[in-house]
Amino acid sequence: MGVWYVTSRKHSLRFGGRVKMAPTHVLRCCQRGLAWIPVIFIALVVCWSYYAYVVELCIFTIPSIAEKIIYMVFFHLSFVMFVWSYWKTIFTRPANPSKEFCLPKAEKEQYVKEERPESQQEILWRAAANLPLYTRTGAGAIRYCDRCQVIKPDRCHHCSACDMCVLKMDHHCPWVNNCVGFSNYKFFILFLCYSLVYCLFIAATVLQYFIKFWTNELPDTHAKFHVLFLFFVAAMFCISILSLFSYHLWLVGKNRSTIEAFRAPVFRTGSDKNGFSLGFGKNIAQVFGDKRKFWLLPIFTSQGDGLTFPSRLVNIDPEQPTVSLQPEANKSIEDVPASPLSESQNHLLGNEQHANNVTEHLENDTGSETITIIMERES
Repeated sequence: MGVWYVTSRKHSLRFGGRVKMAPTHVLRCCQRGLAWIPVIFIALVVCWSYYAYVVELCIFTIPSIAEKIIYMVFFHLSFVMFVWSYWKTIFTRPANPSKEFCLPKAEKEQYVKEERPESQQEILWRAAANLPLYTRTGAGAIRYCDRCQVIKPDRCHHCSACDMCVLKMDHHCPWVNNCVGFSNYKFFILFLCYSLVYCLFIAATVLQYFIKFWTNELPDTHAKFHVLFLFFVAAMFCISILSLFSYHLWLVGKNRSTIEAFRAPVFRTGSDKNGFSLGFGKNIAQVFGDKRKFWLLPIFTSQGDGLTFPSRLVNIDPEQPTVSLQPEANKSIEDVPASPLSESQNHLLGNEQHANNVTEHLENDTGSETITIIMERES
C-alpha cells in the first residue's frame, strides 16, 4: 500500500503540474496565433490590391494597350520589391547575444544565490571585465537581463513579445510580427520604402480613372467599386507610411534606434543621445553597407556583428586606458582602446578620416609625465 500511495502521489503531482501549466501554455499559443492577425490583414489587402489593379483596372478599364503594358511593368516591379522586403522583415530571425556574454556556470550560480544587489553587481563587473561594453544602466551598473541570463551588449534590449534579448533592438512591430533590430533593420527600411512607392504608384495611376468614375464619364461596371476603393486605400496608406518612413530615415541619419530616440544611451561618462553617431555618411553605411549597388536590395549588407558599435570617442573613458600612437607618414593620430576593437569598429573608424583632431598636452605638477588626450569632433 505504501508503494502504491507514493507512486499515486507522484502521478497526481505530475498530473497536477500539467493541469497547472496547461492554461499558460494554451494562452501563449493563442497569443502567438493572434499576433499573426495584422500580418494576415496586410497580406489580404495586398492580394486584393493586386487583383483590383491588374484585373479590374488594367484589363477591364484602361482602353490603351500601350498604357496597360507600361502600367503593368512598373506595377510588378514595385510589387515584387515590396513583397520581397516585407517577407525578409517578417522571417529574418532577430540576432541574439553570443555565448561570450553569458555568465559562466559557477558565476551564474553565485549570482542567483546572492541576495544583495551590490554583490551581484560585483559578479557582473568581474564577468564583464574583458567584454567590449561601453553603455551602462541609468545608475551606472552593468546591463544584465535576468530573463535571458546574459550581459546585454551595447544597444541590446529585451523584447517581452519575442521573449528574447535582441541586438540593436529598434522596436517590436506588430505589422511584421517580429522584432526590428540589427539583423533586419535594413529590410524594415526597404519595406517602408517600397510600400510607399507601391502605394504612390497605385494612387497616381488610378487617379484619372477615379475622377472619371466619380464624374460618371465611364459607365458603371463591377470595376467602379474596386477603382474607387483602391484609390482611397492607397492614399490612406501613403499618408501613414510616409510619416513613419521619414522618421526612420531621420533615425538612420542620426544613428539612433527608436528606443535610443526616447531614452538616450548611458555611457560611463554619462548619457549621450549622439554617442553612436559617426557622421551622416558613416551612419548610413552602418545600416546599408559600403557597396551602394546593394542598398536598394533586401539582402543583408549591414556593417558589424551587432555586438559592438563604434562611438564618437568624444569623451575619454576613465576605465578604458588609451595609448597615443605616434603619427607616421600619411597616417592620422587615433585613440586606441586597451581592449581590441571589433572588425566593424576598425572598419568604420579607420576609413576616410574626416574628423579634426585636437591634441591637448596636460602635464602634471612635477612635469616629468605627459598625458596625451585626443579629442575627435564630428565633421
